[in-house]
Amino acid sequence: MAVHGKRKRISHILANSQIPNSQSALPCTPQNGTFSQEDGRRGRCVEGSILRITMQNFLTYDHSEVFPGPHLNMIVGANGTGKSSIVCAICLGLAGKTAVLGRGDKVSLYVKRGCSKGSVEIELYRAEGNLIINREIHVENNQSVWMMNGKHSSQKAVEEAVRELQIQVGNLCQFLPQEKVGEFAKMSKIELLEATEKSVGPPEMYNFHCELKSYRTKERDLENLCKEKANFLEKAKQRNERNKVDVERYHMKRRHLDRIQMLDKKKPWVEYETARKELEEVKKQREEIKKTAKSLKEAQAPLLRKIQSIDSKLQPIENQMKEKTIKIREASQKCKQKQDHLDRKYKEIDDIKQALSLKQTEEADRQKRIGNTKRMIQDLQRELDNMGSQEDVTPRIEAVNVELRRIQEEKARLDGERQDLRRDKDEASGELRRLQNRQRNLEDMMNRKEEKLRNRFPDTHTALLWLRNHRDLFEGNVYEPMMLVINVRDPRHAKYIESHIPVNDLRAFVFQKQQDMEKFMTEVRDNRRLRVNSVIAPAESCANRPPSRPIDSLKRFGFFSYLRELFDAPEEVMSYLCHQYKISDVPVGTEKTKSMIETVIKESQLRMIYTADEKYTVKRSAYSNKTISSNSALRPSQFLTMAIDAEERQHLEEQLSAAQQQVQNIDARMKAAEEQQTKLERRDNEFRSEKKKLSELKGKKRQLEQRISTKQDSLRQMEQGGINLQEAEEEAKTKISHVNDQKVAIVEDILNSMKFRARLSMEKVFLALESAGLTAEKTKLESDLRDGSAELRRAEQAFTELDQRKTSLLGTCKNLMRRASEICNMNPGETVVPEILRTAFSELPDTLDEIDAMLNEERARAECFTGLNEAVVEEYNKREKEIKNMEKELEEKTNALNTYRQNISEAKERWLNPLKLLVEQINEKFSNFFRSMHCAGEVDLHSENEEEYDKYGIRIRVKFRSSTQLHELTPHHQSGGERSVSTMLYLMSLQELNRCPFRVVDEINQGMDPVNERRVFDIVVKTACSGNTSQYFFITPKLLQNLTYADEMTVLCVHNGPYMLPPNKWNDKAFIRRVKRRTNQ
Repeated sequence: MAVHGKRKRISHILANSQIPNSQSALPCTPQNGTFSQEDGRRGRCVEGSILRITMQNFLTYDHSEVFPGPHLNMIVGANGTGKSSIVCAICLGLAGKTAVLGRGDKVSLYVKRGCSKGSVEIELYRAEGNLIINREIHVENNQSVWMMNGKHSSQKAVEEAVRELQIQVGNLCQFLPQEKVGEFAKMSKIELLEATEKSVGPPEMYNFHCELKSYRTKERDLENLCKEKANFLEKAKQRNERNKVDVERYHMKRRHLDRIQMLDKKKPWVEYETARKELEEVKKQREEIKKTAKSLKEAQAPLLRKIQSIDSKLQPIENQMKEKTIKIREASQKCKQKQDHLDRKYKEIDDIKQALSLKQTEEADRQKRIGNTKRMIQDLQRELDNMGSQEDVTPRIEAVNVELRRIQEEKARLDGERQDLRRDKDEASGELRRLQNRQRNLEDMMNRKEEKLRNRFPDTHTALLWLRNHRDLFEGNVYEPMMLVINVRDPRHAKYIESHIPVNDLRAFVFQKQQDMEKFMTEVRDNRRLRVNSVIAPAESCANRPPSRPIDSLKRFGFFSYLRELFDAPEEVMSYLCHQYKISDVPVGTEKTKSMIETVIKESQLRMIYTADEKYTVKRSAYSNKTISSNSALRPSQFLTMAIDAEERQHLEEQLSAAQQQVQNIDARMKAAEEQQTKLERRDNEFRSEKKKLSELKGKKRQLEQRISTKQDSLRQMEQGGINLQEAEEEAKTKISHVNDQKVAIVEDILNSMKFRARLSMEKVFLALESAGLTAEKTKLESDLRDGSAELRRAEQAFTELDQRKTSLLGTCKNLMRRASEICNMNPGETVVPEILRTAFSELPDTLDEIDAMLNEERARAECFTGLNEAVVEEYNKREKEIKNMEKELEEKTNALNTYRQNISEAKERWLNPLKLLVEQINEKFSNFFRSMHCAGEVDLHSENEEEYDKYGIRIRVKFRSSTQLHELTPHHQSGGERSVSTMLYLMSLQELNRCPFRVVDEINQGMDPVNERRVFDIVVKTACSGNTSQYFFITPKLLQNLTYADEMTVLCVHNGPYMLPPNKWNDKAFIRRVKRRTNQ
């Protein structure tokens, strides 16, 4: 620590160590230990500056008070002494969220271990009276009690009071804790602009920006709405314009339909008049026909009488003719019967002759069969005699039967063996399927792990797919991301592994050779622009390196294993983790370990410890040799919960291979058995064929003897069954002579019947001639009568038709009158056409033909207008109303849009011009700061579209080497030290513009090289100690030697340890004298 000799005022920190009986303080405070309002005015404090911070049982402090100065406050102290605890106190004491600090998410975690409550009190400068905020934190329920100026208050009231003083602990441009330094460079341009507006802009600037974004959103909505309505209006007009022709055509069609309707009304009246005239004419014709029919009836009476006289003569003659006809038919029937009887006799003679012929043929056939049978007996006897010299085949048949029985026994044995093999194969196949299902389950678990990787780190997953397709490009071993190759033996222990190994390494690829890693990163990061991580395994393997002490020596503390033993991984991956994260020396304990954690930390001398639910990190102070520990709660595992037992997997693969080999062996044995079975079947068929031939040979002799005996029996039967042909011929002649006698008698009867029939026929002819004469006379009379009757019938028919026509026309006239009245809507009984219709009818044709012609013409014209209906007109009129309404609504929306545009223009002018001026001021200071460091940097207001106000952002571009171009500040392009320098200089550019009362920056110089750290320090001192800047807190664990200090800065040295003096025994003057003495020496 360096203390300036001319400093006029030195504030101090009253610090209590973690051991209550050993306390020390740095006496850099006024005599009374307070900071009054008058002191604040003299010290040029701005509204909201911190005058005092008091911590009670907070993190590393039992009790401590901090009195910062009005300008630059440099808080210096060794790691673990409590510098960041002051930052946490400022944040939580001013109602900040724990997320801002990036530490524990519960406020109760900030209470000192072993205490039930803690408190933070902050005194803020305010012109009308200082504001004292007190926050008391209770561990049990994780709740806080708030007080303002000694009165109970709510967190919301505290937040409002802090907001009125322009304090924004959630703004990284004002409050940058240690854990959030890296996030500043990750802020987008838009976020940086908003943070800058809130931090250094006028109070209304950010409101104007929000108002502009809101206006612009509404403007876009209105523009879209106006475009939609304009498009809809244009389409409606176009549609109505298209429908206008249809509407005109509809009206034309309507006129034609009206004329058709009027013609339809007149037509019944014309039809009625035509029917009435026709009815009168029919009545006249009916009377004339009636008179003619009467005269024709009187002229036909004499002819009817003559015809009746002839009919009386014809009737007896016709009766006699009928009797003669009946007798002739009976005689003919009798002749026919006799003729049929004669035909049967002829057929009887033919049957006798045919029977005789059959007997002759049968006898000839018998003689022929006897000869054939004798020849067959002779042939069979010769064949039987020839077979007597052949040997006996019975012994050979018995030998073949023995072979067949032996083959059957062998086949039965093979069938049993095949059944056993099938059962063995079924069992082996079932076991193989079970193992394959188990292997698929393991592969599914790997796929789920890979799916988690794809969802969380898509770039890493893309690089993984590329690696799997290009493994042949690499010489050494290349391992997929660690989260895929690490296999936790017990899923409950996955949280320890994930807590110990950073996520960036869990998603990193592991390489055995450096050139392989460079080749991989060139391809995926430079060429494919993928954000991936990769690591190189140590040249000398550390995977099997034993732990520094046996785990048995730690079991008394509740430890059961080292991290190394909780999971499996490939050798290179395990070597890297052992080398990088010392997993072989990090033990894992239980609740027992947690219950005796202080003893464990003190006696075990371990650097890192895991209990059941917490992680402890133990450090030793380089200044006081004091042990400092911190703990954090373990979060549930996200990536390694799916455990795959490597031994089980290897054993499963071995079992799977063995099962596949067993199935293959069984298949080979079954194939061999089938081949042997085929050979036995072939031999069995050969022996059976031979046996069949031998059996046939043995049975052939017996068959021949049987056949000879059978043929001899048949021959004896045929010789005994002979026919006497001479007796048969004599018998046939006798029968034929008897039948001929019967034929003669039948012929005589036929001749007598024919004579009787001829006599009857002559008598019938005479009667027919007499009947013909009378019939001719009657025919002539009937002809004359028919002529008169035809004329009479025609007259009567004409009369009937006229009468029917009269009746029909009368009904038609009535119907036409009623129909015409109904069509014209006339009252019942009214027969006179109304005057209005008579006038309309006068303009129309008077005849039916003309009316029909006009109707056809009008209908043809109306039919030309197809596809039209009344809905077209209704839709047209409705759309016309909608168009008028839409035009009115569009005009209102357009006026509203113009109003919004006017408001946007005014708000843009109020916001953008001051913002550009503000950014130019920031850029000027930022550029000057970089120029003083022999680097280059600029800040500008960036927007791709001037009208998109939510896309405006502040872009920071820097370069640290003269050979490069300006590059935008990103989390990836610049190194950590370059990002820290850029962040620090940007915050210093805001210092003189800042309207916030104070700024906090925690350990931002840790990544800087000494040259940049010195330059940045000079800029911080120069800027923060100027007369018009707000309060500045700069926290650092170390400082370079021979730095330049200013009188206006305040150095707060944090001493916290077991050997510190109590605050009341600390003498700042004596301390300064000792420092000067050492300096002079």
